[in-house]
Amino acid sequence: MKKVAIVGFGFMGMTHASHLLNLKGVKLNAIVDQDLKGIDAKLASKTGNFSTGGIDPKALARIQKFSSLGECLEKSDIDAVHICVHTDLHAELASQAMKAGKHVFLEKPMTLDVQKGEALITLANKKGLLFMVGHVLRFMPSYRLLKRWIDSGEFGKLTFLSMTRFSGLPAWGQWKEKRRDFGSSGGALFDLLIHDIDFVNYLFGSPDTIESRMMPGLLSNYDFIDAWWTYHAAGLKVKLEGGNVFQTGLPFQAGYIANFENASIQFTTLFPDIIKIAEGENLREVPASDGTDGFFNEIEYFHQCLHHGAAPIECTPVSSLETIKLCYRHIEV
Repeated sequence: MKKVAIVGFGFMGMTHASHLLNLKGVKLNAIVDQDLKGIDAKLASKTGNFSTGGIDPKALARIQKFSSLGECLEKSDIDAVHICVHTDLHAELASQAMKAGKHVFLEKPMTLDVQKGEALITLANKKGLLFMVGHVLRFMPSYRLLKRWIDSGEFGKLTFLSMTRFSGLPAWGQWKEKRRDFGSSGGALFDLLIHDIDFVNYLFGSPDTIESRMMPGLLSNYDFIDAWWTYHAAGLKVKLEGGNVFQTGLPFQAGYIANFENASIQFTTLFPDIIKIAEGENLREVPASDGTDGFFNEIEYFHQCLHHGAAPIECTPVSSLETIKLCYRHIEV
């Protein structure tokens, strides 16, 4: 039985808690949050872009709670730490946990500082600790299906891929701190479209060229992104578009359209239960599992790796850092 602490009990911290409480072989031993008195209120509030499952307040009542990671490391018996705070604190808290000998699951983005990311990878290797960054699209069933179709060649060669991700202006947690440049979490480039940037990197690696345009918003200078990636040898173009410059009430939506030699495939979170496949004039639908399964899948995968003492090959920290470097390439062009 591996014992775990969650650091940060906002939208993503609650998401991790809801899945850890239902994961066999894992015990949620502690929660770390600066606002311990506000935990019950957070459970009753609506935060985030979508629901990721409810939490029974009675289950949390039996869990130790601390206002700092240092206090938790000193007083609680844990094997691993799930870090779910805003990006500014990622490197600092991950390093603190690793220096105490704890395995780390770190929510994306790893860090906005590439050198700090490299230091975390070096520290984890030196300490012999499991280190994984949460890139949930790699574990979402509808995106896993896309990868399978690309890898198998079932529909022929992939010729074009469009990835989109749109959200209203976030109005919860640290997002309320309307700081420019990168904001508290890197703006839409590093905290929203990074999902698609990472997934395409996971599929194909770094592109030969990136052409991009940015538009500032209230949170950062990079709150809307329109980019084209080119892979010359594969004859492949990938379009990535998204941002959070819209009114807060706009429904979240994300998805893809993949054009193969013999089919065009469409998925959108606006209709999350189906994937549409057009083959010539014929259109059919295949079921798509609940997108929130991806959060459970990635957390379960991390703990399976921890149980077996295996490196997270499906989501290595090196590949996560490469995704950060790719984000910066959109600014540099």
